Formats: sequence, C-alpha cells, structure tokens
Amino acid sequence: MVRVGLIGFGLAGQAFHAPMIRGVKGMELACVLERHTNNAKQRYPDVRIARSLDELLSDKTINLVVVATPNDSHYSYAKAILEADRHVVVDKPLTPTMKEAQELMALAAQRKKLFSVYQDRRWDGAFITVQKLVQSGVLGTVMEYEARFDRFRLGAKPNAWRERPDFPAAGVLWDLGPHLIDGALVLFGEPKSIWATAFWQREDSSVDDAFDVYMEYPRTRVLLHARIIAFKPSHHLLLHGTSGSFVKYGMDPQEEILRSPNYPDGLDWGEHWGEDPESEWGTLSLINGETRKLKTERGDYRGFYANMRDAIESAAPLDVPPEQALRTQRALLLAHKSSREKRVVQWNEAVS
Repeated sequence: MVRVGLIGFGLAGQAFHAPMIRGVKGMELACVLERHTNNAKQRYPDVRIARSLDELLSDKTINLVVVATPNDSHYSYAKAILEADRHVVVDKPLTPTMKEAQELMALAAQRKKLFSVYQDRRWDGAFITVQKLVQSGVLGTVMEYEARFDRFRLGAKPNAWRERPDFPAAGVLWDLGPHLIDGALVLFGEPKSIWATAFWQREDSSVDDAFDVYMEYPRTRVLLHARIIAFKPSHHLLLHGTSGSFVKYGMDPQEEILRSPNYPDGLDWGEHWGEDPESEWGTLSLINGETRKLKTERGDYRGFYANMRDAIESAAPLDVPPEQALRTQRALLLAHKSSREKRVVQWNEAVS
C-alpha cells in the first residue's frame, strides 16, 4: 500500500488530487495538511488531519507526499519533503523559477526519490485520441496543431492568489499554460522557437487572463490559446496534416464532475467514467474523401497516480519524469520571456 500525504485542500486538493488518490487500488490517502480549515475532515472523516508539515511527516509510513498549494510554496514544501526522504508530486506549475526547479530535481536524484509534476491533462480523453492519431500517421505530416482552453467569466477575483499581481507565478499563462504547453511537447518535442503574448481582457483584471503561445518546429506550427471571455467556445483541438484534418469541440467531461458535489469517491467510478458523449466526438476528414466522427478515447486522471504507485512499488518508469517536467518549465518561462520582451525567443535562450 502506498500511503499518501496531501498538502493543501483548496480546489486542486479537493477536486484533482484527493479523489484520484482514493480512486487508485493500492493507494491510501493517509493524511491531509490543512492549516486552518476543516474541509478535509468534513469530506473524509477517516483521514488524519495535520496542521503542520512536521506533523504530517511524523507518520513514517507515508512514503509519497503531494504538494497542492499556491505556487509560491511549491519549492519550500518539495525541498523539505525530499530532505525527509519521501517521494514527491508537485501540482503544476512546478516553481516560479528554473533555478528552483533544477534544485529540486537535483535533490530528488541525490536522495534517490521519485519526483513528478501533476500533468493530469495527459489523461484527457481528447488528448489521448489526438496522441494516437498523430502516432498513427493517418493525417500524414502534421503541419498545424491548435489547442484552446476557452472559458467565460466576466468578473475578476481580486482576492484570489492566482489573480494578484504581487503573487509569484500568478495569471492564466502560469495556470493553464502548463497544460497546453506540456501537451504540445509530448506530441512534437522541443520547438525551435516560441512567441507568446499574455494579456488581459477584463477591465478589472490585474494579471493576464488570456494568452497566445506559438511554438515553431521545422515543419509544424503549434498554436496554444486561452480565453476568459469566450461565451461560445471555439474548437478545443485542431490538426491539419498533409493527408487530412481533425477538429474536436468540447472539453473533457471529468473536470466538471470533479468540481461538483457529485465527485466520485473510492475505487468504483462506474463503467462510463471519462467517456465523451457521441455528440462531442471529433471529426476526421481525409483527402481521400472520407469524413467520419472519431470516437474519443476514454479519459481517466487516475492514470497519473496509478503510474506513481507502479513506479514506487515496482520501479516502473514515470509517465511524467523529471526531464519532461523541466522541459515544460523551460517552455513556460520562455513564453513569459517572449511576452515580456515582445519578441520571438529561441529554445536554447537563458531563463531564470
């Protein structure tokens, strides 16, 4: 049994970590660090609550600790956990700086502990579908790939740390950028260059609430977008290749359920978990005249933690290894650099 400690029980801890941990066979949510509130105890009466990291780590049977706190505390928590010789998962983004990220990776290697970043969107059904489509070669050479996260919220939340200009790594590029950038890197590898602009659309925003990121490859152009004012969302995923195109509307259904009072708990999530309704399947159009709906692969965010369990118990390779986490970190920081300096940046440029 992999016994897990969870630090933080805000949206990330409640919706995207605790249910996954409790939903994986061979894993146990043993303790939640919640400094001031009792939300975790109300939701999970059987789980021990700690008020400090030392209290959580006092349980020597906990061998994996998950950091699901605001971005400015990722480094300090992860460092302390590694120094206590426990495996670590950090929610995205890894840290506000490359230096901190590299230090954590070096410490994990020194301590011989597993270190990974929670890139759950790799287990989106639509992303799995696109990944298989690209690998199959049915589209020929992919010339253009576009991914969008469109949402609609007119009012800013000035008290939320993600929307405070004085808070490290605030803004939507830090929040949603890691998902879209990581997906592009998984599909196509490291780009030649990046151009990005992070901006705000709402009058009361104090940090960026929208972005465009362009990643250039020898033959492929990647376009990544997020919008906060998109009442009628555009397509979610689009690919154009030399043999055809694929377009997909609608986001993965898992997030909406996990954010709701109907969140799953325990091991049985039902046989239809993560299934996309047929009305949301993407359309594949090929130059040979074939056009058809392509069934969306079944998504399941529990796959991340099932892999962590296997890596701890049987030395299986990590699905999100440290070198890939650093690669995503570099791309994210280069996108911020490009937006700040209003220019195209090369992949091998320095980042801080």
